[in-house]
Amino acid sequence: MIQKRIAQWAFMAVAVPVAAAGARKLSHTIEARRGPSGISRLLSKGADLLRPAKAKRRRFF
Repeated sequence: MIQKRIAQWAFMAVAVPVAAAGARKLSHTIEARRGPSGISRLLSKGADLLRPAKAKRRRFF
């Protein structure tokens, strides 16, 4: 039971931030190549949903 909780914590602590960073990078890559689109905005909003604090810090730079 404790092992299951540790695995869940590890997933949330590692996989979710990595997925948010990947979505954000993919969004920026798509926008750089083809310009803004619905897909790039959706990826960016999804990354903001997963890591809202990171999104707030990025907007100021």
